Amino acid sequence: MAFQLLINVVLAIVWMLFQNSFTIVDFVVGYTIGFFVVLVLIRFKGYEFYFARVWSLIKLILIFMKELAIANVSVMKTALSPKMDVAPGIVAVPTRLETETEKTMFAVMMTLTPGTLSIEFSLDSNVIFVHALDARNRDEIIHSVQNTFERGILEVTRR
Repeated sequence: MAFQLLINVVLAIVWMLFQNSFTIVDFVVGYTIGFFVVLVLIRFKGYEFYFARVWSLIKLILIFMKELAIANVSVMKTALSPKMDVAPGIVAVPTRLETETEKTMFAVMMTLTPGTLSIEFSLDSNVIFVHALDARNRDEIIHSVQNTFERGILEVTRR
């Protein structure tokens, strides 16, 4: 996949050399042309196109930003309410993540999201313990975490 990206950038630079113009616009045009050339050539070889993984990463970032905004509003409502109606607790979230990179990304995303804090992984690394500000509905928390962060991370790392 890195080779595909390298070829795409080289084609963009070659395009700029043929145009004898070294501007951002010419690079973008060359990159776009290279994008389609690489896409066509990869289809013949049967490899996966590198941009699919890039697109998955963009989706993961957008999911994280959305969850971050939702969690910030929720925590702000809780903090500003006259009577804080919270039920903090620790939730054991089963996970399908295997590599250290996947687990680290998951733990960081959980910790950066207000209202949740990743504590640690179990000894067999199949469960992550998460402290939640409002842990009344544990099944909903588990389902939400698995369908947002975990699914996004798996899509990026296991394509």
